[in-house]
Amino acid sequence: MLWPAPFFDRKRQTHKGDYGHVLIVAGSRCYTGAAYLCSRAAMRAGAGYAVLAFPETLQGIIGPGAREVVTLPLRSTTQQSVSEKALPQIIPALKRADCLLVGCGMSRHPSTQAFIRSLVRRVSGPVVVDADGLNALVGHLDILKGLRVSAILTPHRGEMERLSGLRIDDTAASRKKVAKDFALRYNVTLILKGHRTLVCSSRGRLYENTTGNPGLATAGSGDVLSGIVTAFVGQGMEPFEAACRAVYIHGLAADLAVKDKTQPGMIASDVIDYLPKAFKKVAGAG
Repeated sequence: MLWPAPFFDRKRQTHKGDYGHVLIVAGSRCYTGAAYLCSRAAMRAGAGYAVLAFPETLQGIIGPGAREVVTLPLRSTTQQSVSEKALPQIIPALKRADCLLVGCGMSRHPSTQAFIRSLVRRVSGPVVVDADGLNALVGHLDILKGLRVSAILTPHRGEMERLSGLRIDDTAASRKKVAKDFALRYNVTLILKGHRTLVCSSRGRLYENTTGNPGLATAGSGDVLSGIVTAFVGQGMEPFEAACRAVYIHGLAADLAVKDKTQPGMIASDVIDYLPKAFKKVAGAG
């Protein structure tokens, strides 16, 4: 897969604002790691500036680990997830963002799910929706039809079945049909994760990824992928291109990591750590 040279060769006279301002809303009491993984992956994938928004009651847990990002604590529910009352707090940050990522580890708390839907309705730029963000859209797909911005959805098979209401069997044809039909119907870019992850554009283009290995079947690997996608969109890639490159580099980093970590020994943060080596490889320098 060819990569644009400017992605690797930055100008000497440059600053962080040239490489994307991303806003990431993630995390809850039981899923603090999701916030850490997706935000760290976004920074490692080249985002110049990242704001991580999470429940304010988790500041003491998430804040110390979020070294490279700006933190934005939001009003919380009693279960330590983001409350729908936090919407006014996040709107200023949303207006400044080049790309929004929402959903990773946010929980299915009713107030949190309402917050997610309200936030997605208000986006003015590209949005990446993953995990509990996808859960919030089940039964509310009219939100997607009403968007005037680019949306990238990143479901695994179970999430895709819940979103579409359709069963996906083990055949490649079934996966491709459900993914492509959904992307076309709702005018989104869809990443259907799994063996040979599929990327479908809102215009019917289809990409089948060839990188990756079973070591990616570990908690948090999807959060890492979402962070990479968000970083690429924030740096100006159009959604389908960003999605294709993200799944490729995510899988390639896993293929490099597995040589040292083994499949059962690989964890999601290993993929982040091997992203620089993956970038060197696609740049022809490694």
